[in-house]
Amino acid sequence: MDNSDNLTAMMLFARVVELQSFSAAARALGLSKSHVSREIARLEVRLGIRLLQRTTRKMALTELGQAYYPFCVRMLAEMHQAEAFVQQVHQQSSSNVRLQAPVTYGCQCVVPPLNRFLRRHLHINVDLDLTDRNSDVISERVDVAIVIRARAPQQGNFRVLSDIEWGLYATPGYLAQRPTINHPDMLPRHDLLMFHGPAHTAALPFRRDKQRLAVEVRSRFRANNSMALLNAALAGSGIAYLPSYMAQDAVIRGDIQPLLPEWQMDRLQSYLLLHEATQPSSPIGLLCDTLVAALATP
Repeated sequence: MDNSDNLTAMMLFARVVELQSFSAAARALGLSKSHVSREIARLEVRLGIRLLQRTTRKMALTELGQAYYPFCVRMLAEMHQAEAFVQQVHQQSSSNVRLQAPVTYGCQCVVPPLNRFLRRHLHINVDLDLTDRNSDVISERVDVAIVIRARAPQQGNFRVLSDIEWGLYATPGYLAQRPTINHPDMLPRHDLLMFHGPAHTAALPFRRDKQRLAVEVRSRFRANNSMALLNAALAGSGIAYLPSYMAQDAVIRGDIQPLLPEWQMDRLQSYLLLHEATQPSSPIGLLCDTLVAALATP
């Protein structure tokens, strides 16, 4: 039995049953009625069963034909899905997605799932622009922008990505040599490693239950990059105020440890900004779905 011949004949048989007519099926497929009838007759011979009862006025399925027909329908559905897949591949062959993200968040959080995305979608290219320009308005030069905010963006088309908790971190060696910290009020006795601010001191926010504190601290070292602050903390230079995603690997290794974890500090969110709602199967939609699945807060 030649399976390749059977596949063609199964398709013809399914269309004849669907349209309840040899003539209608032949017209739909651009074939002659005699060709369609001949192919189905040959299929019946190869299978050794009668699929259709034919008379001069009508056509009807036999009992075995009724049982065989669902297999043909499933085969056709699989064929259509395969064709749709190939068509999608061709459509995406030159797809290029322009993604913008904050520098450290992009390096630490976005690049790992982005690498997995590129391995999975070989025909989609991504241009990643790392910048700390943080605007609610997405540039025309990018397709997707990741921003970090305390509140939702003002523009309408966005997706929530992840929560970003901030906290204090220091090495065990630094903490062993300095006064014990069991309350935020102890922090002014220590060296803080902070982001650039308008002054050499900054008020750190603390919340626990109904308590709200703003503690003025001394910042001996300031930087506009959290990787620099993390490296300073790892060197034992002080207590760094960092987003949790920057500190988590060093905490797991035991190089640094969180301070006052019972107190909540700043909490921000990252968002995906879009020009317009995207189709799930589009390159932009696929990338956004991948980032949300990888980074969304449980």
